[in-house]
Amino acid sequence: MQNKNIILVGFMGTGKTVTGRVLAEQTGLELVDMDSLIEERSGRPISELFATEGEAAFRAMERALVQELAQREGLIISTGGGIVLNPDNLADFGKTGVVVCLHATAETLFERLEHDTTRPLLSGNKKAQVREILAMRRPLYEAIAHQIDSNHLDPEERADAILKLYALET
Repeated sequence: MQNKNIILVGFMGTGKTVTGRVLAEQTGLELVDMDSLIEERSGRPISELFATEGEAAFRAMERALVQELAQREGLIISTGGGIVLNPDNLADFGKTGVVVCLHATAETLFERLEHDTTRPLLSGNKKAQVREILAMRRPLYEAIAHQIDSNHLDPEERADAILKLYALET
């Protein structure tokens, strides 16, 4: 493997973390799950950070972590779904890595997230919230050059497709 990072971007529920685990197993590269690292460093779950500090404070923590990770090499980075809200995040990651967006339909995402109680942006009518947030972010996700459909591919198939893209970029 080259030293470039593999950065996995996409809406919540697209399979970034599980795909990252498969990639880490296949490549021997270190997996960094940004949300987990933020929770570890803050000592609080993201849902609590959103509730007590607010989304802006969370996004500032996320931005600082992007700047830190973009300085490293040889990582598989699973980002949070909102990483695309700040274009500087993707620009920084693009300097040292291959940014890949996993995408799925709103229906697939809702099925995957329906019983998830850990997502701070999903409370109440999850189906409507998934559609609304996805519609707002879709142009940001679609602007990413490398796209992988996670509707019908299992994590191993997604990892294989990502490794093919990675080989072309390194």
